[in-house]
Amino acid sequence: MRLFVALPIPEPVARWLMLLQGGVPGARWQNREQLHLTLRFIGEVDGRDARAIDEALAGIDASAFELQFHGVAQFGNKQPHTLWVAARKNEMLEHLQRKVDTAIRRVGQPQDAHKFKPHVSLARLRHPELEKVLQWLAQHALATSDWFQVDAFCLYSSKLTSDGSIYRVEQDYPLRGVDVETDD
Repeated sequence: MRLFVALPIPEPVARWLMLLQGGVPGARWQNREQLHLTLRFIGEVDGRDARAIDEALAGIDASAFELQFHGVAQFGNKQPHTLWVAARKNEMLEHLQRKVDTAIRRVGQPQDAHKFKPHVSLARLRHPELEKVLQWLAQHALATSDWFQVDAFCLYSSKLTSDGSIYRVEQDYPLRGVDVETDD
């Protein structure tokens, strides 16, 4: 199984994200089922490791929180390959991500090679017109979603196909109710 841990995107926010899509010829825009915010990529694991990962994630104790997306960017600099929307800096999101990462490493998975950059990928690009990418970035630079409640995170499996990846929620893990004062 190819696994990763991510935040699911609530329907109203997903609709907002879908409205940002368009205007870049040749972009392969993500469909609704592909929208998520990755907390930790795991990769290929066998059934025994998948069970250990599930148990480790189930033991995470963290609070629910609110999150908002603001601004867009691209990966690839002069050769852009991905368009994405950024999550606003959020201590509780970073806290949850560290707990997920620690849990995954404790069951023997290697450290993730990528630095955590909270975002939702909107499109994959292959040889795009740089001018169109720059126009899209400028047009959506100040795009801001409504705030939304994050009350769970999920373990997803990923299957690669010629039409892109197909993601399936394998397990979800609820977060504690929102407390004004927490000891985390």
